[in-house]
Amino acid sequence: MKKVYLLLTLISISAFSQKKFDNIKSEKLGEERRITIGLPASYEASPEKKYPVLYLLDGDYLFDPFSGALSYGSYWGDLPEVIIIGIHQNKNDEREDDSTIDQNTGLPFEKGADFFEFVGAELVPYIEKKYRTSPFRIIAGHDVTASFINFYLYKEQPLFNAYISFSPELANKMEVRIPEKFAKVTEPLFYYLSVADGDNKKIKEPIEKLDSNIKIANNPLVNYKYDVFKGTTHYTEVLHAIPSALYQIFEVYRPIDSSEYNNKIAVLETGYADYLENKYNVMSKILGVQIPVRMSDFKIIETLILKKNAYDELGKMAEIGNVNYPKAMLGEYELGLMYEKMGDPKRASKKYQNASQMEPIGDLNKDVMYEKIDEMNTLAKTTK
Repeated sequence: MKKVYLLLTLISISAFSQKKFDNIKSEKLGEERRITIGLPASYEASPEKKYPVLYLLDGDYLFDPFSGALSYGSYWGDLPEVIIIGIHQNKNDEREDDSTIDQNTGLPFEKGADFFEFVGAELVPYIEKKYRTSPFRIIAGHDVTASFINFYLYKEQPLFNAYISFSPELANKMEVRIPEKFAKVTEPLFYYLSVADGDNKKIKEPIEKLDSNIKIANNPLVNYKYDVFKGTTHYTEVLHAIPSALYQIFEVYRPIDSSEYNNKIAVLETGYADYLENKYNVMSKILGVQIPVRMSDFKIIETLILKKNAYDELGKMAEIGNVNYPKAMLGEYELGLMYEKMGDPKRASKKYQNASQMEPIGDLNKDVMYEKIDEMNTLAKTTK
């Protein structure tokens, strides 16, 4: 019990240790707007690292639950660290004015149009100039603000890469316009939609139509998830939906688990090393998250390659090892393992010798290499 309490304490400290506030003077709004900024725990210690950014409408009350979920997920290595920007909209009920739309066109109008420009033309450039951000942007909202975030989809080049919409009060024609946009998407895009079974019909029916139309559009470039939470209200469903949304968007970031292994990797006839390389390329190119290949993932793929007798793929694993850990013995070890399994102990011994002069990594060290060298030398003599 003490360990659990300590864990929760550490997560709480992590979530809020770099939480601060700022006031943005907006020409578009003609006023100052307060924002909450959450910087990752590693931000100061990793000056070269860049982070995805999560923009929260209704940031007054969405910031803390999102921050807690992200801190918990990153603690276990399931979610990356993210910069969080919470826009304050509830001090004087600004959210209603900020979300003003023309009922005929279903588009931002008056103060709503100004707020739309504030986020896209002022806030996002301000954050990207002041902080180390990756190109991956997420936006989230709840009810009227959940509807409002969809207007950024209407642009020819959507401003955000991922959209999290909790029980949106959809604007006019939105259940048709969003799927039409999805059908034309040419770059990867993430979209999360949720509703509570306790939501009223005025909210639920348009959302159900939207879900149906998105499924008809069926664009593989759109990573889409729809949740209906039983036994929840318009407000309580948010706490269920936040982790579901984050784990959908950052699914590829997670270490390889039994589900991914059984359903996506073990079923392949070949290309196991390519799968590993692609997993981390997607993290980098699409999510803007750059981390070395985890040794746990590397060993899982290596074990599968050996099980499938796909020894030629160990050469590719050597390349991955050298790119991610250039000073470590991993790459040379993989080449030694490849030659060993292919029946060439002399070349295997040479590679193990090279590896022994490099830095240890994981369970690989000089002693392991020396054992391998002796084993290969003995084998080479017996096969002469």
